[in-house]
Amino acid sequence: MKAGSWKRTFSLAWLAALLAGCAGDTAPVNLVGFSPSFKQGYTDGCESAGALRQRRDEARYKAEADYMQGWNDGYSVCSRSR
Repeated sequence: MKAGSWKRTFSLAWLAALLAGCAGDTAPVNLVGFSPSFKQGYTDGCESAGALRQRRDEARYKAEADYMQGWNDGYSVCSRSR
């Protein structure tokens, strides 16, 4: 195996391992059929679980029931998976 080929193979293997480690950050959830507001809330809530800073659109959280429910569900599910 040539030196350049070995380096490329190693780099690709390292990148694959890195990406595989990131795959477990969020719980796999099927959000098909939910409103865009719920989906955004779920994403924001999940990203807030275990984060140093909470990610939440306070105006939407107070005004949109779907966003609020999505945020609460995302935070709850992702908090348990970390």
